[in-house]
This record gives sequence, structure tokens and C-alpha cells, in this order.
Amino acid sequence: MSEEQEQQGHLLGAADIRRIAADAGISPTKKFGQNFVIDPGTVRRIVREADVTADTHVMEVGPGLGSLTLAILETGARMTAIEIDPPVAERLPRTIAEFMPEAVDRFRVVNRDALTVTPENVPDFNDDDSFTLVANLPYNVATPIILTLLERFDNLDSFLVMVQKEVADRLAATPGNKIYGTPSVKLAWYGTARRVGNIGRNVFWPAPNVDSALVRFDRHTPEAQAEMTGGADRNATFHLIDAAFSQRRKTLHAALKREVPEAAFERAGIDPTRRGETLTIADFARLAAEVQA
Repeated sequence: MSEEQEQQGHLLGAADIRRIAADAGISPTKKFGQNFVIDPGTVRRIVREADVTADTHVMEVGPGLGSLTLAILETGARMTAIEIDPPVAERLPRTIAEFMPEAVDRFRVVNRDALTVTPENVPDFNDDDSFTLVANLPYNVATPIILTLLERFDNLDSFLVMVQKEVADRLAATPGNKIYGTPSVKLAWYGTARRVGNIGRNVFWPAPNVDSALVRFDRHTPEAQAEMTGGADRNATFHLIDAAFSQRRKTLHAALKREVPEAAFERAGIDPTRRGETLTIADFARLAAEVQA
């Protein structure tokens, strides 16, 4: 073993994952979208792409049996893991104590659905100027989790998530792309997302039927946010986005006829014969502001 490996410590491999699961009577379930990472190299790569250091405060959603959790703690970071599955949440502290006992005081697990997390019921990050989300997200709820946390935590400054490849493509898509849609535009309200790598199926147990990818996100500064949105109301803007993409093959004039008066298009400088998939978040915000004017 190299000196670097000795300093890094022991992360979970396939045998460790299967032993922990058997010991706790845990089987991966489709209900919670559980596919456990069994490759230490993959979780270290995620942590590296997320720029996690000993000074970082991390939220992890869906820690599972602790593969990525240990890689985060290995950096010296403090973290809170949000786990929906009670037996999994109960077992996780024992795994940390076994494989990385020196990190026990820097770790907390909360047994809760991530979609219900607020600064009130998980106050761990309330005193932070900023924190980061690092997670292998359940594929079926990845986008709602991301958008919900960004809305509720103004100090969630960045994230690095592993999601289904198609989800990653949509999150990072830009106007004019055929997969540019509601998630792409709403995420752009908060900041900038980009694809930073692909992940093979063989690093999971059980192996999923889809490929995975990594998405890195960085939040806009308050100044950039204000310049881009022009003071438009977020809920009003998101309402227009939902309406435009619910009928994405229609022109804005047809899709938004109940929401946007003709004059608002003219004042916003937006041609109503365009489709929603050609508009930037700044365009939608400007249109929403004119509707409210």
C-alpha cells in the first residue's frame, strides 16, 4: 500500500458493501432508487470534482451504505447526510465508526425525505455563509430535490451530483437544444450547471440499467442574479416556464395566451412566434416582469 493510500484510509469496496447490507438486513430497493457505489475511485473522483476540503460543510442526500460519505469525510470536511430509509440511516453511524472513527464527530445523519428538508428542521447549515451538496441522487427524484434545496437554502452555493445521464444532459442543456426544458431553465435561475464526466454502470451494486453522469453547479452571485432576473418574481417566472414547456411544440403566443397579454411580449422585446425552448432564463424573467407591470 502506498503512503497516499495509507493517509486516505479505507473506503468501501464491493465486499464491504455486501457485508454491511447483509449484516443490517438491507436490500437495495427500487422504491428509494438505491444503487450503492462499490468503487472507491469513483467516490474520490466525485469529491475531487466537488472541490471538497477540510473547510467545506457538506450536505449529502441519499448516503446509502456510506461509500460517498466516507470519501467526503476523508477530506476532513464536516457533513450532514439526509437519508429517507430508516434502516439505512440507523446503520450509517456504525459504518463511520468502523471505517473512519476519527470522523465520527464531524458527521450527522438525519432520517428524512430530502424533499421535506428546510432550514428549520435541519438547522445544521444555518450559520454557514455557504455550503455544498455532494450526492449520488436517486434518479427518479433528482431534479425536484435539487430545485427544492436551492429554493429553500440561499446559502447552498454549489453542488456536485451523480445522476442518470439523461437527467444530467437536461440539467446542463442550453437554449435551442432539443432536450432544453423546464429543469434546464429553472436551474439557470439559480446558477450555472455543466457536465463534468460520465460514470459507468459497473461501479454500482446493483448495476442500474442506465448510464450515469456528474453535474457541477455554481450559484450566481447576488449581483449577477439581480442583473439576470431584473427583479422578476421567481414564482411568476417559473409559472411561465411551466406553461411554455407544457406545450413546447406551440409558439409562445399559443402556449401563453392565458398568461401573457400581447403588449407584454412587445414590452419585453420577445417575438411571440418563438417557442419556449429558444428563451433564456433572462428572457422568461423579463417577460414575467412585464406581465406583472
